[in-house]
Amino acid sequence: MNIAFIGGGNMATALITGLARGNRSAHAVTVCDPDPDARQRLVAMHGVTAHERIAAAVQHAEVVVLAVKPQVMDGVLRELAKQATLAPLVVSVAAGITTTTMARSLGQTVPIVRAMPNTPALLGAGITGLFAGQSCTTTHRRQAQDILATVGETVWVEDEALMDVVTALSGSGPAYFYLLVEAMREAGIRLGLPEATATQLAIRTAHGAGLMAVQDRADVAELRRRVTSPGGTTAAAISVLQAGGFQTLVATAIEAATQRGRELSGEAGPS
Repeated sequence: MNIAFIGGGNMATALITGLARGNRSAHAVTVCDPDPDARQRLVAMHGVTAHERIAAAVQHAEVVVLAVKPQVMDGVLRELAKQATLAPLVVSVAAGITTTTMARSLGQTVPIVRAMPNTPALLGAGITGLFAGQSCTTTHRRQAQDILATVGETVWVEDEALMDVVTALSGSGPAYFYLLVEAMREAGIRLGLPEATATQLAIRTAHGAGLMAVQDRADVAELRRRVTSPGGTTAAAISVLQAGGFQTLVATAIEAATQRGRELSGEAGPS
């Protein structure tokens, strides 16, 4: 399967690296990026073929992956629409750009899969939400999943409006955890720990808790209860978080991110 990446930034790099881990031949991957440094970096890393122009990159592609920023997507779609033949499948990892918007430029019969990975994909530990446009077959879905699965787990949603929720929950989600780790670190420093010690304790606690949540079959609420002895130190902290409306605040934050995603895609509903 020949794959062309339009855009050579972090997410394209993560996916190309994932494909390389899966023994995908470098000869089957082409990249288009206007930045010569980005092209040279990917050629040096993985031996892919790199082009400055979209037409050259997609000439023999069976899948085109759109890994560009949303603000340049219009120009990319216009350029792709000029091609006499287009790949049987287009996969977009651009936030907020709907399959309907892409189909207006590329044609209603072009199979389009919309994907929302997150930054842990750079370590092969991401999670990607996927939505298949109306022209996609089971084969197209499998091809898209095979590509995104090289950088972590995948989940499908059957209502495209829910992709904004996926973006808010998992796409933006790493930032929420970093903010929590920042807050834990700062609290430790204020209470007397050296900065390096507080940082190590906060980061490794988050890392270990995440691993347990992934590997233990128990629900995360049960994992929390196991740590929270009645009348103990953890219970004291949890009671403060709950009294301060922690769950409500998180829910409100994710709702705000979801609404912003809808505004950016032009699909915002009534407020």
